[in-house]
Amino acid sequence: MSNRFPLPDPDFAPTRAYFESAAAGKLSIPRCPDCMRWDWYPTGSCPACDRTPTAWIELGGDAELFSFSIVRRAFAAPFRDCVPFVAALVVPQEAPTVRIPTNIIDCDFDALVIGMPLRVVFRVLRFEGIEGQVVVPQFVSKASAIEHSQSASGP
Repeated sequence: MSNRFPLPDPDFAPTRAYFESAAAGKLSIPRCPDCMRWDWYPTGSCPACDRTPTAWIELGGDAELFSFSIVRRAFAAPFRDCVPFVAALVVPQEAPTVRIPTNIIDCDFDALVIGMPLRVVFRVLRFEGIEGQVVVPQFVSKASAIEHSQSASGP
């Protein structure tokens, strides 16, 4: 087991561009420039026509909630300080065949509804006692994101 568990590996070749984009505040997914199919989970070649390489496309950041689970019990020691949290799959607006595994943050658990509109945010993921940190895309309710940006910019 890596001393970085449970952090994702930002240097893993198939997902390196995903984490580089996140570190720059962008949500990017690979797409085949020939047949236009999304290559998710990234493999480096198109799952439909086998074209290599696929191209990383920056998305707008809007998504909807496809599935979620409220995790209330830590399944590994590094998660003890994180529970409860929401593990989810989200569908980016521009890529309806893609399901991104992520977390829904800053939310009222009782307000979560399949299909609800979401907005990407970028947060540093770190765990006490674990070496390193990684910027990851996470999601908030779109209504919450709008309210937050309006309150931050004043009336």
